[in-house]
Amino acid sequence: MSEIKSLDDLKSAVADTPAAVVQAAIVREPMRDKLGRAYATGKRKDAVARVWIKPGTGKVVVNGKTMAEYFARPVLQMILRQPFTVAGVEGQFDVMATVAGGGLSGQAGAVKHGVSKALQLYDPTLRAALKAAGFLTRDSRVVERKKYGKAKARKSFQFSKR
Repeated sequence: MSEIKSLDDLKSAVADTPAAVVQAAIVREPMRDKLGRAYATGKRKDAVARVWIKPGTGKVVVNGKTMAEYFARPVLQMILRQPFTVAGVEGQFDVMATVAGGGLSGQAGAVKHGVSKALQLYDPTLRAALKAAGFLTRDSRVVERKKYGKAKARKSFQFSKR
């Protein structure tokens, strides 16, 4: 193995690498349990969702309730369906999720994140579409803490000169 000291040396080393070696490094294996399910944890704000997906009819159960029962607002139901729509697998997977912490909006985002991660673990070919849509990235925005001498995180009390 020769030492690489310049950009030209690097280019020639990369060009000499067989394509089979490069392809082997990228191949991802499906990760499923003995029941044929894929598991992932999704997070959003203070909510944490544990999500299991398996092939089925598109039934979604969150904390023992149906999706329509648990997430009554249509916007939250739409958020949950987004990963399936982007991946093009609507109605092909059953979802079982337990979610805790935060409010309904954060919980819906956590389940969406968990479903996206579980889908790409179940079928690695779906990863490109989910990643391009930004569903595999954890939304790290959280509520800012309250500071002393302030009414809230940034809101101040009314200023008076006298």
